[in-house]
Amino acid sequence: MTGGWLGRVVAEDRHRAGGWQYGAMIRVVGAAIVWHGCVLAARRRYPAQAAGRWELPGGKVQPGESAEAAVVREIGEELGCAVEVVGWLTGETAWTSGGLELELRVALCRLVRGEPTPSEHDAVRWLAPDELQDVDWLAPDRRFLDELAERLLDGEPLPGGNVGGAVRIGQTVRRPTGPWTPAVHAVLSHLSSAELAAVPRVHGVDVRGREVLDYLPGEVIDVDTALLSPVRLVNLGRWLRALHEAMTGFEHPGPWRFFGVVAPTLITHNDVAPYNVAFDGDEVAGVFDWDLAGPSTPDADLGLTAWTSIPLFRPIPVNDAAERLGVFAAGYGTAAERVLDAVEPRVQLAIDGIREAVRRGDEGMINLAVTQGEPERTEAALADFLARREAIVALL
Repeated sequence: MTGGWLGRVVAEDRHRAGGWQYGAMIRVVGAAIVWHGCVLAARRRYPAQAAGRWELPGGKVQPGESAEAAVVREIGEELGCAVEVVGWLTGETAWTSGGLELELRVALCRLVRGEPTPSEHDAVRWLAPDELQDVDWLAPDRRFLDELAERLLDGEPLPGGNVGGAVRIGQTVRRPTGPWTPAVHAVLSHLSSAELAAVPRVHGVDVRGREVLDYLPGEVIDVDTALLSPVRLVNLGRWLRALHEAMTGFEHPGPWRFFGVVAPTLITHNDVAPYNVAFDGDEVAGVFDWDLAGPSTPDADLGLTAWTSIPLFRPIPVNDAAERLGVFAAGYGTAAERVLDAVEPRVQLAIDGIREAVRRGDEGMINLAVTQGEPERTEAALADFLARREAIVALL
């Protein structure tokens, strides 16, 4: 963060160093640029005693310049990108180098524009909180690492999260755990062994007691305003069929968070819906939010996925609903009538289950009730669907 400037100051006439004199305290600012719960570290090229070691990029505050302005300017000069200062880490570091007295403060920054490209350093690297000790930091930066790690562990909140409260840190997702977590992890490990695509791997539990899973990139549609294309509907049906085949014969005693169905025949996801699915083009690239995994039936899964993906909870024209049901059912390899028959009992199960979970004090379900108006919202949508159901049946 003293960057190329300090190396030049030590080697050059100090009277050329922006007017700074011997004995004057030189203010230096570093930038903790945070992106997806990671911070950018930069590796020094010079001087020789600092070469190969890592720092937070930044530099000297010019006379008459604010610390915030210096951060923005230095990052633009050193990395060719734009940042915004959103806060400061506590405290400062004071040290002496080459007869100069320096004082360092570190700003928390948000990347606004551009990709960090080093010009005065020979490498940059995004570090997650559990990777901060993987590099050899320059001494002035070290005092900030503990606080920085805590800040990074807050992560970047992911969209949705009405039940789970997930955050992204690097290429991982961190989510609160519950009594059901060991059983869910057993499901995910089984599916990883079965090589089912689009399933996150489990990486244990972090220092805050949250589960650590793969981050699965891709496009997630807004179920209230957008529609899955016919090709995506087919591929979602195919993926659901592959899930059911992979889970056939798998057993686990739980406990489970899912509400439970009468006479379950397999353990499954129980909430394969567009808000839990990421697409890469037309392909299913990620299926996440496995908290509700548990004993169920293929028909219950089909009913929920049809409810959210056709989508039958929205009053789309009945001819469109019938056509899209056929497309989805064909992808799964079953009859559209079977899928339609599964919708009402599965949705009613969700309504009853949410109420029961709220009564038990499930914080995630309480949040769903408060923020989304559930289950009353779904009850109203189900009543509307039942009023249109026979018209849809007539078109199948």
